[in-house]
Parts: sequence; C-alpha cells; structure tokens
Amino acid sequence: MTTKKTRTPLLREQRGSSLELRAEPADQRGAGELRDSADLGVRRTVLPGGLRVVTEYVPGVRSASVGVWVGVGSRDEGRSVAGAAHFLEHLLFKATPTRSALDIAQEMDAVGGELNAFTAKEQTCYYAHVIDEDLPLAVDLVSDVVLNGLCRGVDVDVERQVVLEEIAMRDDDPEDLVGDAFLTALFGDHPIGRPVIGSVESIEQMTAQQLRGFHQRRYRPDRMVVAVAGNVDHEHAVELVHRAFERRLDHAADPMPRREGRFRSQNTPALHRTYRDSEQAHLTFGVRAFGRHDRNRRWPLSVLNTVVGGGLSSRLFQRIREERGLAYSVYSGVDTFADTGAFSVYLGCQPENLGEVATLARSVLEEVAADGVTEAECARAKGSLRGGLVLGLEDSASRMNRIGRSELSYGNHRSVSETLARIDAVTTDEVCAVARTLLARPAAVAVAGPYRRARDLPASVRRLTGA
Repeated sequence: MTTKKTRTPLLREQRGSSLELRAEPADQRGAGELRDSADLGVRRTVLPGGLRVVTEYVPGVRSASVGVWVGVGSRDEGRSVAGAAHFLEHLLFKATPTRSALDIAQEMDAVGGELNAFTAKEQTCYYAHVIDEDLPLAVDLVSDVVLNGLCRGVDVDVERQVVLEEIAMRDDDPEDLVGDAFLTALFGDHPIGRPVIGSVESIEQMTAQQLRGFHQRRYRPDRMVVAVAGNVDHEHAVELVHRAFERRLDHAADPMPRREGRFRSQNTPALHRTYRDSEQAHLTFGVRAFGRHDRNRRWPLSVLNTVVGGGLSSRLFQRIREERGLAYSVYSGVDTFADTGAFSVYLGCQPENLGEVATLARSVLEEVAADGVTEAECARAKGSLRGGLVLGLEDSASRMNRIGRSELSYGNHRSVSETLARIDAVTTDEVCAVARTLLARPAAVAVAGPYRRARDLPASVRRLTGA
C-alpha cells in the first residue's frame, strides 16, 4: 500500500534537450485555478511528448482508479467514418501483441476489478477500478489496450456486429433515440449533431484500415491525460505511466489543438420525427447554449437548468407531473462542448396528451424567460448543485473522472472548495439574464411515437420550432 508524501505538483521545464522536473505550488499554474487543491492531494506531471499525468490522493479508501483520457471523440470524424471513435473503443479491447481479449478479461477478473471505456463527442476514456495494490496491473492493462490494440480485420468483423446490436438497442430506447435525434435537429450535419455511435450504414462500411489509421493519427501522447485517484502516491503513479508509455515519449509533440471558437454551423433548428408504434410519445426540444469555456455564464446556466427541470421541486416536474399527472418522466438537461452547447427538455407521455404537455413545457420556459426566477428558487438550486457535487465525489472512480476530464478540457483544476464557492457566487440576476438569452429562442425538436406524418403531430409540438 502506498502513502501520500508531498502535496505539490511537478511541472515540466524544457531546457535544451533535457527534461527537468521541479516542484511548484499548484496555485501558480493556470491563473489560480487550483488554489487549495494541494490540500486535496491533486498533483500534475507532464512527461516528454506532452503526456499529462494527474493524480489525487483520496484519504480513507483502499481502491485506485486509473483512466487514460484521449482528446478524441465523434466530433473528430468525417461523415464517411461516423462512429469510428466509438467503434475503435470497442475494438482495442479485442487484442494487443501480448494479450488476447480473454487474457484481458481474465487478468481483471482475477483481481475483482472493473475495466471499461466510453466515447463522447470530444473525448474517449479507458479506465480501470481496482484495489490499491493492483494499480500497477491496472496501469499496464489500460495502457496496453490504448496504445497497442491491434485493430485486426477478423476482430473488426466480429465487433461490427456488436456495435450494430448497440445501435439496435439505442433504437429500442426512445429516450436515447430522441436524445440523439434532438442534437441532429439542433446542429444538423455538423459532427456534434451526429450520433456518437454512428449509423448502421457507416458501421457496415467501416474497414480495419480506416480504424487503424484513426488510431494511429489521433491517439498521440499530447492528446492524452492519465488520471489516477485513490490510495495512490504521485511519484509511483508517474513511474508506472512512464514505463507503460516509454516508447511513445521519445519525440516532441505538436501543440494540442483547441476547439473553442471553431464551431460553425448554418443549420436552422428543425423538427425530427421518428415513427414508433408505442404506448408513449417521447419529446425532446431545446436550444443552442454556451460552450464550457464561457466561464461567466456556465454556472448560471447550471442553476437555471436545476430550477427549470433539475429536481423534484423544479418548475417542469411540479407543473406537469405533480399538478397535472401528465407524465412520469420530465426533466431538463445541459450538454456542454468546447465552443457550443445545448439546453433541452425531455418528457414522455401518452400520445393523446402530447399536445397539452408540450404547451405546458413551453409555457414554463416562456415564463422563466419573461419573469426570471425567484431568489428562493436560485438558493434551492445552488444547494442542490452543491450537494450533488460533493456526494458525487465519494469514491476514487468519481475523483479520477473529475480530474481527468478537467485536465483534458481545461488544462487546469479547480478544487472542490473553489467550485462550491463559484456556485454560491451565482446571482439571481445572472440566472435571469441567461434565461432571457436562451429560453425565448426557437427550438429544435425530436419526437418518437405513433405519428406517421408530420401533420399527425399536435400543433403545439410543431410550433416549438417557431415555424
């Protein structure tokens, strides 16, 4: 078992051809973004080639979680290879030069650990969760998969069927289906608007050569972050990562491209309808919002989302479910990307009630846009966000997720205390200003249900787009 020693990060200084590591207080990096993270055990080292290693010591746990975060997702795909990032995530677990898929599974099962991965619009993460003494195995196994997955033709053919099954499973879940369709209605054929999972057509046509090329071009150390959290020692974790990545760290890397300011789409919010002979109608509608680098409006938007549809006391839940009993599931949500985002509302109800429910949901947004939110609602929403943040960081896996995502997205970290203070600092006026900016906009709409033609939809649903 390792123990915590020092609490300051190691930063890289490049001098000539040598690499020098020196300790420096965390709050001297990132314009004060990590003022008291030293108290929480967050440390950072940059290895040659740009690979970043961030760790967080979590007192009182006997577990360790490691994640290799790659700054590559479905947004980085061309139309002809839509779904490649997700397909590749599946494929890399099939074989490496030294391990078969069975070897990988048996090694993790033998220590009672968890090994998995996920793909998003702008990132892919491969992770393992083990007891602390098995951290060397976890780092070696996850790194081997990420760096050395073979992408063999025979494995592509097998895993293609798995991905197609996953698409079919998504199509059978109307909530997921309208979620993907909504982003397409909102962003059009822009990569952000395409489903992460790809389409049946693109997956059926994907070749092993395309996937190998995607892997070789995109999976570079300068696009990667290795995050480790739990009962871990920073120097030990860096040593393990350096050993696993050593052959990839022998050259200087080009700067990692930034995505903010790059979003371009002329798409007008549209209505997307999917026919389903179902007992419920499912509706998602919403508007474009702000990117994650909009620091002034990011937290007011989170508070607004909580007030509108983020909990049992939210306006949507109270108005539609508690007062009218018209839906079982109704909520709002925020998707945040580097340079754009989305605010949306989801609800499911009996088809004959869809028109009334859509009218009620839209009226809630119009009221908030026109009249704002109350001080009491704002205070309650901030309390909900604070509690959710703290309670969501009670294990090493969630801590790893937080520091890995933060390093990959921002290149720095904000301590939990600072984040709580930032939530507290949100004012009711800021929330109202964001509501006025967003909620009166014409919406993109996605519907799944027993509607064969667009004209079969209730007029209130069609009017959501402002058409």
